[in-house]
Amino acid sequence: MTPLPANPFPAPASTDDGAQAAAPGGRKRPRPGERRIQILQTLASMLEQPDADRITTAALAARLEVSEAALYRHFASKAQMFEGLIEFIESSLFTLFNQITQGSGDGRDHARRIVLVLLQFAERNPGMTRVMVGDALILEHERLSARMVQLFDRVESQLKQCLREAGDAAGSTTATVDAQVRASALTALVLGRLQRFARSGFKRSPTEHAEATLALMTS
Repeated sequence: MTPLPANPFPAPASTDDGAQAAAPGGRKRPRPGERRIQILQTLASMLEQPDADRITTAALAARLEVSEAALYRHFASKAQMFEGLIEFIESSLFTLFNQITQGSGDGRDHARRIVLVLLQFAERNPGMTRVMVGDALILEHERLSARMVQLFDRVESQLKQCLREAGDAAGSTTATVDAQVRASALTALVLGRLQRFARSGFKRSPTEHAEATLALMTS
């Protein structure tokens, strides 16, 4: 199985050979880029609370023990903060998908592994799951929800390509149609599993019986 990233938002390499400058009160001032990562990490952590209400910049600033003005030095708006999370989701998932499709196995095996990796990613990142299913984006800028729709369109397209290749290799005369139907069903499975995970307060695992389910759907 392709491994998932172990450390969301890894800290950027510093070009500063010296110690961090001390901020007033004796606290160390974050290196360039580090505060931006801290903001995204904290936002993702707050989204992991099953009963979390809509997160405000005031609540986020309070959790970080900074002013709201300090947040806006790194992000022009809260929408940009969510875009940072979405960029992490996109980059992580499609990097893994590329590793899968370039590795061993046939198209059906690749499709199964893509779905499993996506479900595992959600399980390891509950806060990201709320972004992926749109729960965290309610009342936020509509372009954020549209971007998540596009992400799952790309997932479906990736699955369709894998399954079409498998059908072609097997000599199927209906490879394209079959791949389209199966890819649509697998994408619906993923969305359903993620929604159930988020709306159960992260109690119902998205990977529950996943391998057996995928074996039935791709056989």
